[in-house]
Amino acid sequence: MIQLVDRLARPFLRILDAEDAHRLAIRALKLPVFADETRLDPRLAVRAFQLDFANPIGMAAGFDKHAEVPDALLKLGFGFVEIGTVTPRPQAGNPRPRLFRLPRDEAVINRLGFNSQGADAVLRRLAARARRRGIIGANIGANKDSADRIADYVNLIGALAPVVDYFAVNISSPNTPGLRELQRADKFDELLTRAMLARERAGRENAARPVLIKIAPDLTLHELDDVVAAARRHRADGMIIGNTTVARAANLRDKSIATEAGGLSGRPLFPLATRMLAESYVRVEGAFPLVGVGGIDSGEAAIAKIRAGATLIQLYSALVFHGIGLISRIKSDLLKALVGGGHNGIEALVGIDAAALTRAPWPTQ
Repeated sequence: MIQLVDRLARPFLRILDAEDAHRLAIRALKLPVFADETRLDPRLAVRAFQLDFANPIGMAAGFDKHAEVPDALLKLGFGFVEIGTVTPRPQAGNPRPRLFRLPRDEAVINRLGFNSQGADAVLRRLAARARRRGIIGANIGANKDSADRIADYVNLIGALAPVVDYFAVNISSPNTPGLRELQRADKFDELLTRAMLARERAGRENAARPVLIKIAPDLTLHELDDVVAAARRHRADGMIIGNTTVARAANLRDKSIATEAGGLSGRPLFPLATRMLAESYVRVEGAFPLVGVGGIDSGEAAIAKIRAGATLIQLYSALVFHGIGLISRIKSDLLKALVGGGHNGIEALVGIDAAALTRAPWPTQ
């Protein structure tokens, strides 16, 4: 039923402005007309960050920014949902238009700028779903006008710890001026010191929530060395590789739209994000799991991301072009890969191509 409605609605949604279509999709998911599409198969179960995931496919941050429909998304078959980005105080983000489709490239450019209803609104909604099943993560960010951006992350960890299962510390969005500076070695070290202390304090009243770091795919390998070393030193629970890119591949076909400022996601991001995932995997050396995101639009792409080093994967932009049926297709292809290889679980595939990928020529941009 859901997939039929999705197929009928997608052509209509593409006619609308991208942000208007997104809001309409959120409203539709609030309607109690859809059956639960969850299909549990123990072979797809994954344990990471001391959490048990029904399957490794997550909804990436950016879709449910304000925690309006996490349970509806879980019913669509996602193994987990990452809400946000959430900022401490409400902020409008950048002026519209700020979200653009590149149909021929199956890509999206956004310069939303952390538009957020703020922590209080998110806390209220997630508290109302207490004791419901399913893993919900919070992607957290700083207010644009904050005098102490690191304090924003600290305060969000304290505020939201009772209602989420993990945190994704987003220091890699290209749409908040200066935010990516927090990936620099000195700032990143301070951020991790304070964030992990905040996690410990929050853990005195609730189980300690895993803290993951979401990085940009545009880092140099030297910068990646510093980030991974700091994450390991501070015992971060994981990393998400990666956010959108400010780079524009020369072979993009929707060239007029490609000139829009903002972060590019979708199919063109796949080669760079997957290479950075592999580079991260060999540097992490099993210290913590990685989440692979960027350009996953098929079962084949999902498997490639796992073989490059991802224990979990996330997607979002591909749903704009392939619909929610993509989730079940990826699950089916993952099971076929496991059965065909004689494997009992996803962990058998994690990182088996990483070392080879790091020796390949760098993806062209």
